[in-house]
Amino acid sequence: MIRLLFALLSLVALPFAHAANDLTVPMKAVRVGAHSYFVQGLPGAASSENQGFMSNAGFVVTRDGVVVFDALASPPLAEKLLGLIRSITPLPIRRVVVSHYHADHFYGLQVFKAQGAEIWAHRAAEGATRTENAALRLAQRKEVLFPWVDDGTRLLEADHFVDDDAEFEMGGLHFALRHVGPAHSREDLAMLVREDGVLYAGDVVFRGRVPFVGDADTRGWIAALDKLIALHPRVLVPGHGAPSRTPRADLVFTRDYLAYLRARMGEAARALVPFDEAYEKTDWSKYRDMPAFNEANRVNAYDQYLRLEAEETGE
Repeated sequence: MIRLLFALLSLVALPFAHAANDLTVPMKAVRVGAHSYFVQGLPGAASSENQGFMSNAGFVVTRDGVVVFDALASPPLAEKLLGLIRSITPLPIRRVVVSHYHADHFYGLQVFKAQGAEIWAHRAAEGATRTENAALRLAQRKEVLFPWVDDGTRLLEADHFVDDDAEFEMGGLHFALRHVGPAHSREDLAMLVREDGVLYAGDVVFRGRVPFVGDADTRGWIAALDKLIALHPRVLVPGHGAPSRTPRADLVFTRDYLAYLRARMGEAARALVPFDEAYEKTDWSKYRDMPAFNEANRVNAYDQYLRLEAEETGE
């Protein structure tokens, strides 16, 4: 009877016990600077096919320890990232910088917290884990990404909040943190490794494709991109997609797309031109052949039309 009970309990525990071991998605650490690395997520939205691995993360090895940028979309993914770091260095994980509190960038934080890392984020993220939207998103991810996101997944708030821009030194390397929100989110934070010239930009930059803008603050986003251009990085690691060794071109592309979107939809809203008419009359030829144009551009234009219309009326 005791043996039967133990066997039944083991079966019940199986879905949770195998979560970390059942991760089969490939992950590779790519070196982009003398001390800087990143892992590249797969295309598409979070699903059982990509096991939630659809965003990038990075890490920097200093002589005193490791700085991680973003923690991926689940604890098992973070464990896999930790394994890659351990294959390069046994040094402790000192700090994790969170670009923003969207699920695919921070759900793995508990793994690095267990290693003794201190979590840093921008002040605008304070309380982000305690909102109704955060609870709803966690419930949704438990359905879509079980068993990798389950009842053991904890949403961790930062230990230290950056109030604006910040600089810090670790193990002989110098890091520049730049608040570049509100743009993709209110709390967008980018990190430059000065000695390597590597800029971890988070989701403020979409490389080689039309970005998903939605109803974001495009005025703030354009200012954020100008702020990143002024850093003169040699390598840019975006939140999604491949790194760029021509970062200025990619930063300028995203900035100019947002400026064009804002100008054309703003003009239409001010002139009270109906959206469908304004969209059809706008020349999208520069962007029409870009990846994600069909999926994102009309939605971007419509959401910005509504936002700019509201700005004009003061609503």
